Amino acid sequence: MSTFSARIEGVGFWADGLPSWEAARRFSLDGTLSDPAPGRPSPQLLAPNERRRAPQTVAIALDVGLAACHAAGREPSTLPSVFASTHGELGITDYICSTLATQPRTLSPTRFHNSVHNAAAGYWTIGTGAMQPATALSAMQASFAQGLLEAMAQLACGEAAVLLVAYDGSASGPLGEHARSNGLLGAGLVLSHDSNETGPVLQLSLEDGPAQPGGGRLAARATANANAMAPMLPFFDALAAGAPASLSLDAGAGRRLAIALRTGAIAMESIDA
Repeated sequence: MSTFSARIEGVGFWADGLPSWEAARRFSLDGTLSDPAPGRPSPQLLAPNERRRAPQTVAIALDVGLAACHAAGREPSTLPSVFASTHGELGITDYICSTLATQPRTLSPTRFHNSVHNAAAGYWTIGTGAMQPATALSAMQASFAQGLLEAMAQLACGEAAVLLVAYDGSASGPLGEHARSNGLLGAGLVLSHDSNETGPVLQLSLEDGPAQPGGGRLAARATANANAMAPMLPFFDALAAGAPASLSLDAGAGRRLAIALRTGAIAMESIDA
């Protein structure tokens, strides 16, 4: 069985009421909520007009990705990236389906190009000027686990560092009845082979059997809010604790991603990042 390892150089995070990794870590440790918190991310990679028009899932993906790069001290344009989302932008998908069924000639080209699953990856490469590979994937409830596995595989194949971004937004319309998701949730990780002692070491392996994710305040809060990316949150509760930890996440098809964290001081983005 292969084991992958990497160092976590930087973390970005955004959830409703928790607009940074610092805020999320504080909440995970003692239950403190930021007050006041913005209603949606404001990704600085985009010009003001584009920032206002960008779908919420794009906004959160760019926000946490940039925050993770800032925390790691990495230039965003230099990193290959992996974008994992369970549903992508279901609000726009619902609009497209409804419009095609009722007034197909009025379909907006702009809304259409924001509906594709790699929309956030596209905005990222344009906003950062990145010429590195960008991967977009979905694996339903295993999306974060598979995104993490993909990023670690890229490291194992020779990349010096990789950015992982995981995110989901709210579902709506008839699709929302079958693919439930509420609110906004996203996180970014910069993973590397760097041997310095500035961040925790992550080790993982793919195994057969059900997941044993554990829990914490972030996981409990997101379960109540039912965001589709909530399965990633036991990992971030463990990371916030700053102590050695073992857990496993659903990797799909009866498999689990076994994760071990070895602690070290980790850089955090500022709330203004």
